[in-house]
This record gives sequence, structure tokens and C-alpha cells, in this order.
Amino acid sequence: MDILSNLKYAKGSKKNRKRVGRGEGSGHGNQSTRGMNGQLSRAGAKHKAWFEGGQMPLQRRIPKFGFTNIFKIKYQIVNLNSLQKLVENKTIKDQVLNSIELKKLGLISSTKKPIKILGKGDLKAKINIEVNAYSKSAQQKIEAAGGTITKL
Repeated sequence: MDILSNLKYAKGSKKNRKRVGRGEGSGHGNQSTRGMNGQLSRAGAKHKAWFEGGQMPLQRRIPKFGFTNIFKIKYQIVNLNSLQKLVENKTIKDQVLNSIELKKLGLISSTKKPIKILGKGDLKAKINIEVNAYSKSAQQKIEAAGGTITKL
């Protein structure tokens, strides 16, 4: 029967740490496993993990390409099929859907970021929406169902 106080590590699974700088008798005397010469044999020697000994570093060797538009607008996307699901679950009633309402319904994560309605899926209910942007197909489907969509 094994008692917790009797448990031992498997043989060979635990090694003693390397004790350097304790004289020749330790087996790690003289240079203390640092090698003969060079920067890393000296006391206080360190360099950054990405330093390549003066060789042209990787981040400068690899080619650069592409372009990031800092003025790009990242929209939060809401599809019509998700609005239709909420209508079928009777979560949406006759109300104006704006950023605050969409946040309460869990369709968007933030009221500060712009919202765009896309036309994926079908909409059968009459809904009034106020958003920052929308696609033409979304506008057609909302207006065909009798609703309105306005741009903020």
C-alpha cells in the first residue's frame, strides 16, 4: 500500500543541478562549463535572445512587402439571418434597432465601433434599423419586408 509520505521519484527522473565554480574536484572546475574565451565566458555577459553576433538580423534580412491602411474602418457585422432568428424567438418587437439595442441583443460587442448590416439570409419581419453602413442587398431585403434602414 502506497502512502503519500512513502512516494519517491522514479529512478533517473531527477538529476542533481550542475554546481559550477566549486573547484577541480567537482568536475566543473577551471572554466566552469563556459568554454575558453569569448563574450559568454566573461562575468556579467549577456545579449538579447535575437542577437546574432553582428550578423544581419532576421528581421532585417527578410523582405518587406504590403501596406497597412491606417484609415481603414473596421465594421462590426450583423447579418439579416441573425436578425430573423431574433424575430422568430420574439426577442425583437416593433422598435428601432440602434447600436444600444443591438448590443443588448448580443449581436455586437461594442457600441463605440461602427456597425454594418449585410444581406446574408432572408428577412420576413418589418424592422427599423439605424446603423453606420449597409449593403445594397440588405437594404433591398429590409425594404421589401416593409422595414426601414437609415444611415447614421
